[in-house]
Amino acid sequence: MATVRYLTGITTTGTPHLGNYVGAIRPAVQASKRPGTENFYFLADYHALIKCDEPQRIQRSTLEIAACWLAAGLDPEQVFFYRQSDIPEIPELTWLLACVTGKGVLNRAHAYKAQVDKNTAAGTDVDTDVSMGLFMYPVLMAADILMFKAHKVPVGRDQAQHLEMARDIASSFNHLYGEHLVLPEAQIDESVALLPGLDGRKMSKSYDNVIGLFAPRETVRKQIFSMLTDSRAPGEPKDTEGSALFQVYQAFASAEETQKLRQAYADGIAWSDAKQLLFERIDREIAPMRERYDHLVSHPAELEEILHAGAAKARQRATPLMSELRQAVGLRNLATLPAAGKKEKGKAALPSFKQYREADGQFYFKLVDAQGKLLLQSAGFGSPREAGQFIARLKQAGAGWAGQAEAAEGVDVGEVEAALKALSDA
Repeated sequence: MATVRYLTGITTTGTPHLGNYVGAIRPAVQASKRPGTENFYFLADYHALIKCDEPQRIQRSTLEIAACWLAAGLDPEQVFFYRQSDIPEIPELTWLLACVTGKGVLNRAHAYKAQVDKNTAAGTDVDTDVSMGLFMYPVLMAADILMFKAHKVPVGRDQAQHLEMARDIASSFNHLYGEHLVLPEAQIDESVALLPGLDGRKMSKSYDNVIGLFAPRETVRKQIFSMLTDSRAPGEPKDTEGSALFQVYQAFASAEETQKLRQAYADGIAWSDAKQLLFERIDREIAPMRERYDHLVSHPAELEEILHAGAAKARQRATPLMSELRQAVGLRNLATLPAAGKKEKGKAALPSFKQYREADGQFYFKLVDAQGKLLLQSAGFGSPREAGQFIARLKQAGAGWAGQAEAAEGVDVGEVEAALKALSDA
């Protein structure tokens, strides 16, 4: 069975809290131990520069986030754990990809459109506060993913567009220069735990309602005891539905422990006792990790050494691919030029397949000729893998498309067959 590569990035602009741990860190550490996988985890400090202009904050956040992941059990010997800025091939690849990415593609990026909409509503210039970093964010993200030929990228649904863009950018590059880049798939987990904060809203630094992950023990206790509850007195039955305290407990407890607290709610447990139970349950899981975290934060040179080792390991993949891509686009050793009077044999432009997802949730592909003319349009598929597998069969067989696809309006069936044969022969 082929190895599946997963890649996850963590932007270094803040200090992880309990919501980050439950929603991202804990499941990612567990996933890193899956057999038959390679896992890439990187500190996205280039991305941090887009939204933060405080150098000390970025440095401190990088330290704290790296320490959090390692304290939570991420094994740098078993995964690729590195800092984005330690891989010089990433910004170089970003430029190569930028040269095949249309401005119209980036105009549709959610973050850019949101800023344009905000400016329009305020009656200011549409590009106010739009840096090229913000505008180019999807290209840098594509470089992060494509550099390591990731097959799957776990993201929230709000990030799925960036994966579609990465696929489009990779397809454009491959169409021009050959099949060098792997088209990634978004892995959207609909069951990602969203932890409520102290006030019942989603736990978020922007709401100032977080419970610190590795804050001092007494600080965590005070934060938990400040959680918003209703006015029901001890002895009065309490509802688990809508109780932030109960939801946070459930994210840490076993099914048996959760049932016991549910019964305690029904029996009228005092809120102070329920908060003490929550504190003890969280502390039982987090306390053993806190010692490792505190050690790493107080020994930054040790953490730096781990990140340097991770970067060296990651560059064993990045450097050869970048060399291959430089060769592909023509950034070549001049000594390899043909002798005077001889012409380098050019490669005939071929038709190409384009994959995409529609609003109906289905995955489609189309076949276009070298000039971009639409030849073939597919029916919908349930997953990008199914669509990709069907494309692979078409490339090999050069026929058999009837029923799953149809020729574009005004296109002769012979044109489609000729295009498929050209791909098959190639």
